[in-house]
Amino acid sequence: MRQTRRPSQAAALVLGRASRQAMALWLGAGLLAVAAGTARGQEAEPATQAAPEPATQAAGDTTVSHGYSFFGDLLYAADFDHLAYVNPDAPKGGEIAEWTSGTFDSFNPYTLLGNPAALASIGHESLMTATADDPTALYCLICETVEYPQDLAWAIFTLRPDVRFADGSALTARDVEFSFDIFMEQGLESFRAAFGSMIADVEAIDDAHVRFTFTPDAPLRDRIPLAGGIGVLSQAWFNATGARIDEESEEPFLGSGPYTLDSFDTNRRVVYARDEDYWGAGLPINVGRNNFDRIRIEYFADTTAAFEAFKAGEYTFRNENSSLQWATGYEFPAIENGWVLKEELPNGALSSAQSFVFNLRAPAFQDPRVREAIGLMFNFEWSNATLFYDLYERTVSFWGNSDLMAEGVPSPEEVAILRPLVDEGLLDARILTAEAALPPVSGAERQTDRGNLRRASDLLDEAGWIVGDDGLRRKDGETLRLAFLESQPTFDRVINPYVENLQRLGVDPAQETQRRDTSDFDMATLSPAMSLEPATELEQWFGSESAAESNRNLMGLQDPGIDRLIDVVVAAQTREEMVTATRALDRVLRAELFWVPQWFKGVHTVAYYDLLRHPETLPPYALGELDFWWYDAEAAEALRAAGALR
Repeated sequence: MRQTRRPSQAAALVLGRASRQAMALWLGAGLLAVAAGTARGQEAEPATQAAPEPATQAAGDTTVSHGYSFFGDLLYAADFDHLAYVNPDAPKGGEIAEWTSGTFDSFNPYTLLGNPAALASIGHESLMTATADDPTALYCLICETVEYPQDLAWAIFTLRPDVRFADGSALTARDVEFSFDIFMEQGLESFRAAFGSMIADVEAIDDAHVRFTFTPDAPLRDRIPLAGGIGVLSQAWFNATGARIDEESEEPFLGSGPYTLDSFDTNRRVVYARDEDYWGAGLPINVGRNNFDRIRIEYFADTTAAFEAFKAGEYTFRNENSSLQWATGYEFPAIENGWVLKEELPNGALSSAQSFVFNLRAPAFQDPRVREAIGLMFNFEWSNATLFYDLYERTVSFWGNSDLMAEGVPSPEEVAILRPLVDEGLLDARILTAEAALPPVSGAERQTDRGNLRRASDLLDEAGWIVGDDGLRRKDGETLRLAFLESQPTFDRVINPYVENLQRLGVDPAQETQRRDTSDFDMATLSPAMSLEPATELEQWFGSESAAESNRNLMGLQDPGIDRLIDVVVAAQTREEMVTATRALDRVLRAELFWVPQWFKGVHTVAYYDLLRHPETLPPYALGELDFWWYDAEAAEALRAAGALR
């Protein structure tokens, strides 16, 4: 079996159901590196920082609550009936079918061995869960309450008495302790390092209570989300089967979730069925959710075959990620007959931070003038008008579409954070007065903006890269070459015009593939996953210690000033402090010019057969088609009678 794993399109569809920090680790196969979560000094020791005010009731010196938010009140009270964005009367039944690419040969999503099937973790639940409208809060799921002291040194979760695994066996605190222990023994090294650096001990006090004790230097904001997001596996099942989480598995690990594996055809499809006896079906947080009887994922070798299959009715929902396809491909009989609906649905999430990033390990790209020059040659405006049918907007910030984005000159509060780093020589003094860096604007009329070409040429001349008689730039006998790392053929139509612009500048470009893991590239596409409550995951994306690992800090960024700013963000005690610190970090990251921002959509572009239904008003942070959409049986029967579905 293969020794590599790539996340599939469908595998990412249920991430919103789990807590932010822990599930990034749990499903991301190593998103956090060694020493994630350890503070680097300069700020007060985390153990002495002030904890948030009690969210609900206080019991002595502790808080006991149905949920947790470090920064303030919870959106939902303990006695809420259902989430605001669901249809509490949504019928159960029917099937939703989607597509993904690639192959699968395992149902274990927690190892790098093999390729796990899409949604392989769908049956696994954690102590707490997130919602799509309260992005910095967690609510009890397996647990009934969470109790914690003012200093957040520990947390005790009281489990619901009726929690059951899919085989009907009871889920107890001992399964929670077992799950932590087995992941610390057999889990990915990155998981063990991250969780081990923040969680000192997990102890089942009795069947109903489990206590997490945190390490003294674990960042406060990460503690309860990390514990609450740990998925719970069955100790009895592992003992009986001898399964290991560091090996591939031909069957899913036993979980307690609303769906179980129904059937599969290797590399062709996988089907999950709703558990009619799911223990949590009546919980207020689950009302109006988990509505489909079956979730089917169809596998295709290429995007063209997948689209043709959708047109023919072989699957029923498509989240379109090709602007070309969206603009020109949706003229087929099923659309004309009204069988397929094409919609642009609102998306209030952070804008994508997708970008080309430079490999800063290469000497040529350590000069910011070179990076700026190459960035000037990407003509987004022309690309959007010519290639993307004006569907996209330009990415300008790592936290776009939120109040965490830096704008204009630094505020006095930002200056207070930045000035000590300037005084220590860790940041350029210009950061204190300069406008937040924005990507260059180009003319949409032609592929190459002549003004930007002249500016880029001047920058390379200043940097010592001189054009030779053959039209190529050289410095100290070395030709300025740029090797793009890109494995998606559909991206060629975007990169090729950029390559042509660089050739006009005198850069010798080439496209390379499969060199990401060894950092053998000059430029690659990266999509950093930012959060509305950024914390220690920032160390993985931008911290110096993660530069040796290529899967997150792909550019090899190593900057002591940025490291210190990350510490300030992690140590923020109020939301106002976090917003200010994040804006300062965003400002400095953008000024480093290690990225050439790409684009994002402010809407979900979806097409689906007219048998699926969704709430009239969607929540801001999730599309939720597998979560809170539902099936219209009468409409489905009409489509079948018309021959719309296979």
